Amino acid sequence: MPLTAFDLRAPDLAHGGKTFGGVDIIAQARALQPQLEAAAAEIDGTRDIPAAIIERMVEAGFFRMTLPKFVGGLEVDHPTFMQTIEALAMGDASAPWILGQAAGCALSAAYLDPATAHEIYGDRRAVVIWGPPEQAKAVVCEGGYRLSGRWSFASGVRHATWIGAHTPVFEADGVTRKIDPRGEPMVVTCIVPAAKVRLVDVWHTIGLKGTGSDNYEIDELFVPARFAYWRDESQRKYHAPLYLFPLNTIHAIAFSSVALGLARRLLDSFLEVARVKVPRLQKAAARLRENPVVQGEIGLAEARLRSSRLYLLEALTGIWAEVARSNRVTLEQRMTIRLAATYAMRQANEVADMAYHHAGALAVLAANPFERRFRDMHTVMQQVQARHQHLQNVGQYILGLEPDLTLA
Repeated sequence: MPLTAFDLRAPDLAHGGKTFGGVDIIAQARALQPQLEAAAAEIDGTRDIPAAIIERMVEAGFFRMTLPKFVGGLEVDHPTFMQTIEALAMGDASAPWILGQAAGCALSAAYLDPATAHEIYGDRRAVVIWGPPEQAKAVVCEGGYRLSGRWSFASGVRHATWIGAHTPVFEADGVTRKIDPRGEPMVVTCIVPAAKVRLVDVWHTIGLKGTGSDNYEIDELFVPARFAYWRDESQRKYHAPLYLFPLNTIHAIAFSSVALGLARRLLDSFLEVARVKVPRLQKAAARLRENPVVQGEIGLAEARLRSSRLYLLEALTGIWAEVARSNRVTLEQRMTIRLAATYAMRQANEVADMAYHHAGALAVLAANPFERRFRDMHTVMQQVQARHQHLQNVGQYILGLEPDLTLA
């Protein structure tokens, strides 16, 4: 029997059919693929996800995957989260990219007092989004902070109900507030109603157009202290396994899964072309699939995609089980996820490039499923999670050197 492409529609390892709050979230993602794919032109044209798709994403519980159960979240495990994002990316990359951003932001609920978390996340349509600061400050004042600044790359911010702001803290006299006697500056994340924020439309890009990763600005906004938290283990109030991992982990899983889904869709599209296309300017009227070079490239691409995907999935499965038993996350576990996620992104990019190149002139036509996904993939690869620096950092750890913990 000939080898066939990995089928994401079938149960995968031990995770197919698992439900959270009665929801088979992976099945929901697969069911949404056709609608996402059909909306490609609209997503690119409006640089946004259509309201009807956002509504389905809300109804499916996608925005609540990493929310704690005490606020109505699904609290999914990492392997399920990975496969959900990956399945959605086979339909469209922008939608799961937004979910990846929102998933990281939703971890904030574990650091807030329960009443505040309910106020922010109690509505089933609640979405918190933030981006990294460009210029920002939170000045201490009576009862909280006076917040000002500008933040960027806030994927999904157009659909947010609340917006976060990661911000250094200053005393009223302008002196930086310190965390401890070592002199480390304090940085808090303030969460404010979306209506209090001014969006700046800057997201005009070659790919991931539908993420709407705009900038936003805030001017002298009072933020009560209970809506601000310090991202430190000592401040965490909810200790289920999902919230023991650093923020970087959920983003690494999410964005590598987007890359894997994109690559799978591109490779499957190329297989369809290779079975029927007869390239121009060749002497024999042979189909592309009969070309030995193409055959070898497809074999290598399948190996790259399957091996990197399974490396990530098995790493997440094993580590999740260990953390659930021990209730702690080790540096080695963090490094393993970082290595697997970065490797998956880079291998997915190789597969996407192969499929695009060998599809020939068909690949540049907007009507075919190559050009847009090729642009999306190369936009994915410009994101911080894909940097070669992560591999270097893991290499330092393997060699017994001190790694940069902010990258792990």
